[in-house]
Amino acid sequence: MANMATQEIGVLVVDDSAVVRTVICDNIAAAPGMKVIGTASDGQKALDVFKSVRPDVVTLDVRMPNMDGLATLEAILTRHPVPVIMVSCLTRMGADITLDALDSGAIDYVAKSGHESGAEPALRDELLRKIRNAAGIDVRRILQIRRERKQRRAERARQKPPPKEFRRSVPAEFHDKCIAIGISTGGPPALSSLFETLSPPIPPIVIVQQMPAGFTKPLAWRLNSISKLAIKEAASGDMLRPNHALIAPSERHLQLRRLGKWTKVVIR
Repeated sequence: MANMATQEIGVLVVDDSAVVRTVICDNIAAAPGMKVIGTASDGQKALDVFKSVRPDVVTLDVRMPNMDGLATLEAILTRHPVPVIMVSCLTRMGADITLDALDSGAIDYVAKSGHESGAEPALRDELLRKIRNAAGIDVRRILQIRRERKQRRAERARQKPPPKEFRRSVPAEFHDKCIAIGISTGGPPALSSLFETLSPPIPPIVIVQQMPAGFTKPLAWRLNSISKLAIKEAASGDMLRPNHALIAPSERHLQLRRLGKWTKVVIR
């Protein structure tokens, strides 16, 4: 691993699109403090390149032929734990695979649109910022934490989960309370860890997770499947309720309006 204070960050760029590879490589080449030390067009080729270079950060396409991003991620982390940033397409499948990758040890992600424009902020400003943030991270520690969480989740899955039952009495002080969570980098794994441990009774929760359009609904489904609370993507007209959590839709504003003893959600 390079000394980030004195050396350039070496990046391995993996993407099946030659256009996207060129865009990412050009953006890295134009940025101070980092350089491309290898490229690959699919997962298997990435592993071959990985044998001869030791990148400080890997950018990894989610959907590729021969070996997809998730399988490639697991193979890379088995060989040598290194920060990996997933480059995902803006689709439901892309979102699901990206969330799996974050659970499996990827550090972060960016979402690319279909037009593959070199001016696309996700492949320029956002990706470069995340490469700098990822360089030097203790990936072994992150992998240990996420492996332990997976083990706990597997143990719970072997037991029949109790139904989500919220008819029990709710403390009166909850009726005018709300927990608000704002989160960005590292958010999905952190939210998974949090909601696996929370149990009723608890005040209503609203969450703003910085994510691309189309990613918050799959995130809400995933969190709902592992939590004792009810979790969904927020929609206008939803009411805040104890033991329930609402996630603001991607790239939208979530407002709360008081209506008597109830609080209503407005999405703008």
